[in-house]
Amino acid sequence: MKRKNPNTATESRPPPPHRRLANLFAKTNRGLLLDIFIFLANLSVLRLLTRVFINIFGEVSLENPFSKLALGFTFLLMWVLPALGAVLKRRHFQQRLKKQGKTFDSEFTVLSGCLFNPLFYFCLNLVISSAIIAFLGEFLFGRNLSNSGAVFVPLVILGLVLTVVQTYLIYDYFSPPKKPPRLKFLLTPQSETLGDICLFLNMILFQVMWNMLTFAPLGRPASFLEFAGRLFFLCFIALLIYFPPRMFYLAEDINRPRTWLTMLLANSPVIVRVLVGTI
Repeated sequence: MKRKNPNTATESRPPPPHRRLANLFAKTNRGLLLDIFIFLANLSVLRLLTRVFINIFGEVSLENPFSKLALGFTFLLMWVLPALGAVLKRRHFQQRLKKQGKTFDSEFTVLSGCLFNPLFYFCLNLVISSAIIAFLGEFLFGRNLSNSGAVFVPLVILGLVLTVVQTYLIYDYFSPPKKPPRLKFLLTPQSETLGDICLFLNMILFQVMWNMLTFAPLGRPASFLEFAGRLFFLCFIALLIYFPPRMFYLAEDINRPRTWLTMLLANSPVIVRVLVGTI
C-alpha cells in the first residue's frame, strides 16, 4: 500500500480563516475588498445616506443656498478624489507590476481597451464639473450666473481646462514614472493607504447616486420581456456607474474571473430592488 505524502495532504487543504482574511486585506486584493465593502454598504447604510441626499435635492428646488453648497461640495469631492487617489497610489501600483515582471500594456485586452478609454472618463468628468459649476457657482455668484457672461464663460473654460488636467492625472496612473517624486511621502506606505481611502470614499459617493434609482416609483415588471429589458438596462447602467471609481483596482484584477462576479455582487442589492419594483 502506498503511503500518502503528508506534504501533499497539507498543500491540498484550504488556507485557515485568518490566512483568507489576511489575503482579503492584501494590497493586490483591494478591488475585492472594495466590492465586499460596497455590497455590505448597499445592504445597510447607503440607502439611508441616499435618502439624505434626496432631501438635499428637494431643498435645492426650494432655493436653499446651503443645500446647493452641500451638493456642490459633494460633486467637487467626486471630481477631486479619483485624481488624488491616482497620484497617491501610482508609484506603489507600478512597483507591484515591476516586481511581477509586468506592465499595464502587457495586461491589456480588447475589453480593457474599451473600458480604459480616457474619452469615457473625460466625458464623465465634464458632467461632474458642470454640476460643480451649477451648484457652487450659484451659491457663490447667485441665481443669475448663466446670464452673466463675464463670470459664467470663464468658469466654463476653467472647468474644461481643469478637467483635462484631472483626466491626465488619473490616466497617468497607468504609466510608470520616469523620475523620483518631489514629494517623498508618495513613496511611503501611508501614501497608498490614503489613496485607497480616497477611492473608497469616491465609490461611496457614486453609489449614493446609483441608489437614487431605488427611490423611483417603479412597479413590478408586467412581463418577462419587461423584466429582461429592465435587467439589461440595470446591468449596463451599473457598469457605467461602478467602473469609473473601480477602474484603478480593475487594472490589477481584470483578468481574474471572480472580479466580475464580485462587481456584480456589489451592485446586486440595487439591481434586485429595481427589478422587483420600488413602489
